[in-house]
Amino acid sequence: MSIYVYQTFVIKQEKFKEGIENLKEIKNFRNKNYDHNVEILTPVSGKDHTYALLSSYEGLAEMELQNKKMFDDEEYLKLIGDFFLENIAQDSMYTQIYRTTIDKN
Repeated sequence: MSIYVYQTFVIKQEKFKEGIENLKEIKNFRNKNYDHNVEILTPVSGKDHTYALLSSYEGLAEMELQNKKMFDDEEYLKLIGDFFLENIAQDSMYTQIYRTTIDKN
């Protein structure tokens, strides 16, 4: 059963260029170094500076394992620390976790 983590956040308007560059670094780092897939979602409609990360995992256990690896990695912590502290509007992050349904024939 696949797990999807959908995180939305607002990039500060005055930090837009830096925020997008940092977000791309985070995506590339996670896709290269960890066993999951991350995509950046950009707004087509709605609030212009609200972006999202969509991460997919094979299951809940895999999500927990990959999160442990990420938060034990000093290089990753530096990337996200800079991103969240400098480029994201305070109190704008919202995280949702979804799982796929089980199809029984």
